[in-house]
Amino acid sequence: MTLTLIIGNKNYSSWSLRPWLALKGAGIGFDEVVIPIYIEGSREQILQHSPSGKVPALRHGEITVWDSLAIIEYAAEAFPDAAIWPAGREARAWARSICAEMHSGFVPLRKQMTMNVRRRIPGFPVAEDVAENVARIETIWSETRRRFGEGGPFLLGSFSAADAFYAPVVTRFVTYDVQVSAESRAYMDAILGHPDMRDWCRSAAEESWTLPQFEV
Repeated sequence: MTLTLIIGNKNYSSWSLRPWLALKGAGIGFDEVVIPIYIEGSREQILQHSPSGKVPALRHGEITVWDSLAIIEYAAEAFPDAAIWPAGREARAWARSICAEMHSGFVPLRKQMTMNVRRRIPGFPVAEDVAENVARIETIWSETRRRFGEGGPFLLGSFSAADAFYAPVVTRFVTYDVQVSAESRAYMDAILGHPDMRDWCRSAAEESWTLPQFEV
């Protein structure tokens, strides 16, 4: 059965990037349906695929899965050899924890630094609550790399769902000129240099849709 992943605009939809990149990085093939978000008729189109009326959503035969984390967990069960999560129990527990923290947290950063892959805003002012989010993210990256990152340039060495979950943050840090440590910059460079991430950013640059509310 063919997987179909329904996503939003690649320039703006951080939640869509996460499962897209996780599936691509794990070598799981899928068809892609892009529905531009926050324009007239978009919710009605999305509701044809997702009961929440939001993207992303995954169809696999008669099964529909919505929410980025649920999609990744489903894919990990359906394709156990794809190594979406690390093999070791401790590393896997850690990876799931930092993904869940990203999934439910960092609200100030999300609101004040919306994803916009195409934009570059030098000197963007970072509010105190956003700076706290940035500091926590850098700590997550540093601790994860120190504990589990010996096998490669990504958070747990090899590319995993954890990297897919933090990839949108990497784009935000670039867009809004967030100043980070050399260690964090090296990790960001690894994400931005991943071939699937480059493909996503290239597609985002080629999109014709512009959403004024996200063009700060």
